[in-house]
This record gives sequence, C-alpha cells and structure tokens, in this order.
Amino acid sequence: QKKEGGHVEDEEIVALYHQRDESAIRETDRKYGHYLGKIAYHILADLEDSREIVNDTYYSAWGSMPPHRPNVLATYLGKITRQLSIDRFRRRSRKKRRASEYARSLSELEECVCGAEGPEQSVSLHALSEAIGAYLLTLPAQSRIVFVGRYYYTDSIREIAAYCGLSCPAVKSTLHRIRQGLRAYLEQEGFDL
Repeated sequence: QKKEGGHVEDEEIVALYHQRDESAIRETDRKYGHYLGKIAYHILADLEDSREIVNDTYYSAWGSMPPHRPNVLATYLGKITRQLSIDRFRRRSRKKRRASEYARSLSELEECVCGAEGPEQSVSLHALSEAIGAYLLTLPAQSRIVFVGRYYYTDSIREIAAYCGLSCPAVKSTLHRIRQGLRAYLEQEGFDL
C-alpha cells in the first residue's frame, strides 16, 4: 500500500524481500535510490561507480533479507552502500586516489587519528571507535550532527552548512574544534597518536 507521494512503507518493502518478490528492488530504488547514490558519490566521486554500488547494494539486500529483517531500512541500506563504496574506494585508490569527499574527510581526521598496523589492529580500532563514540556524546547535538555528517556520511561542508543552518566557515570552525577536542580526549584516554 502506497503512502502519499507514492512511496511504499519500509515494512512493506522488507516483506517483499522476504517474499522474494522482485518488486522489492524497484520499490527500494524508488524510495532510496537518490539517498544511496549520494552516499556512494560522496565516497567515490564517480557517477558510474556510484550507480554500480547502488545496484550492488540492492543485490546485497536481496541476499541478506531473509533472514535479516532491518528495523530501519534506510540505515540498513545506507550502511551497505557506505561499506561497498569504501571497499571500492580502497581498491581504486591503490591505483589512483581521486579527490572525493571521503578522501578529504579522511585527510582531515589524520590530524587526530592515525591508522594502526599490526595484529592488535582490530582490537585497537574497536577501542578507538568506542572512545570516539564516548567523546561525541560529550558534544552538543549540533556538533555531533556536523561530525557525523562529515565523517560518516561524507557530506560536503556546503551540504552540512545547509542542513544545519550554518555558514561554511562556521562548519569548518566547528569541525576544527571537534578534531582538536577529539585528539585531546584520545590522548587523555591513553591512545598513542
């Protein structure tokens, strides 16, 4: 059953996947295609690669439902798209690194977090992830939105400014302060940066 605007409810889309009804893909694309394409494009900065990633997301969703039944379909699909895009970016960047929002956001974060190499990497990355999460909880809501928008969704400075009602210089300043605070917090928590 379609809502106003012609979109099918998420629960109905998930049910279509569980019924192995191919219209699940069409309804997913109709409702979330633009959103998923934006996530992929911000990471890859390539329209063709982004389209392929969105199609790969649908394929992955088809393979994972059933048994999985996501509570929030947009988040579930966005996470798949983000991971597939990052994997493609890493493979591609071995050959040639393009200037994408993902590459820019990674270079910004290098000042407060550096990659760990070695057997304890997965343990330290888990601890680092938890520490970053704990730090974010100390920030005002708008600062958290700015941080997550930039470093999780890889939104551009201009996009963040638009949806937060800030100027671009204000977003840059906020991100700079957050990174400085994050670095100090991580050092205080015993991370070797």
